[in-house]
Amino acid sequence: MAEPGPVPRVPEELRGEYPFTGRLHRTEAGCIHFLDEGSGEPVLLLHGNPSWSFLYRQLVPLLAPRFRCIVPDHLGCGLSEKPGGADYRLSAHIDRLESLVEALGLERFHLVVHDWGGPIGLGLARRRPASLGRVVVTNTAAWPSPWIPGRIALCRRPRLGPWLIRRCNAFAGLSVRFAVAGRPLHGAVRDGFLYPYRSYADRVAVDAFVRDIPMEPDHPTRPELEAIAAFLPALDSPRTLLAWGLRDWCFSFRFLARWRELLPRARCLTASEAGHYLFEEALDTLGPAVRDHLEDTGADS
Repeated sequence: MAEPGPVPRVPEELRGEYPFTGRLHRTEAGCIHFLDEGSGEPVLLLHGNPSWSFLYRQLVPLLAPRFRCIVPDHLGCGLSEKPGGADYRLSAHIDRLESLVEALGLERFHLVVHDWGGPIGLGLARRRPASLGRVVVTNTAAWPSPWIPGRIALCRRPRLGPWLIRRCNAFAGLSVRFAVAGRPLHGAVRDGFLYPYRSYADRVAVDAFVRDIPMEPDHPTRPELEAIAAFLPALDSPRTLLAWGLRDWCFSFRFLARWRELLPRARCLTASEAGHYLFEEALDTLGPAVRDHLEDTGADS
């Protein structure tokens, strides 16, 4: 696949945390940046909002000796382009991920998903069930839910939400405090998470993701999410691992409980010390567990 142009990189002061050189994939809406690290069976690692591939920067080195780690930044996120007029609905994100999979010629892949990466990745799995290998589900939901924290509900209000998210950077900016259970992220880690979202224009997808939560019965994304929810029982086997940070203010224990109801045969591992960005606080436990699960061919039987 020919590269469409110069690949963006983080500034030198962040290279210690994010030493990767990515690639670009051109879509009709804009270029998507992605990491392509390691060799072996492909694993798609999919982030949510307002993070980016930086979320997996510590997991990739654990997996790369055994797996080919494909870590895209969704359009509007991370080092991907951030066009103002693009379609940022769930179905469009799935379309673009599918186009990346096709461009890379991935006939089979494993999945690691987090936050919005859950419905995006599992939406791809619904379209390509024969391609799906083992799955790791972390702090996400993939069904229409009546549960929404008050601070996110506030950000969905028509005028107030964009002002808070885009003008005040209240969503990405506060994530470095509230996405972990312990000490707020600081230094190069804090700066790395926030780097792609420095301006009003940079936050277009951060705002769009919040508005795409289908709380209303007639929300345009609701049918897509309902279709993904109907697919979830197909994941009910030991090939699925539920890895969860239990101190997540957004995807609280009730979401994990729902996953366990839906997938009673799935494996489950929790980290009592971890919040939403679970790999920031429980990498020593969860990182090897994710690697071991992806390596376990016995889980496929």
